[in-house]
Amino acid sequence: MTYDRLVCANCAAPVNEGRCPVCRASRERLQQQQSGFMAGVSPVALIALLVVLIALTAILAHQGV
Repeated sequence: MTYDRLVCANCAAPVNEGRCPVCRASRERLQQQQSGFMAGVSPVALIALLVVLIALTAILAHQGV
């Protein structure tokens, strides 16, 4: 989830503006989550990777390796 569309329940302002301490804390937490391992990988890329891995497994199983 991105924080650019979230609205703070404390001050009713967009979280990405960081107007109150609650907004700033939420913005910081979401930024840390988004910068984690494989955060920039799209779901389509993950599905494509899964399909490739399944295909490789099937090929190796068929060859008897």
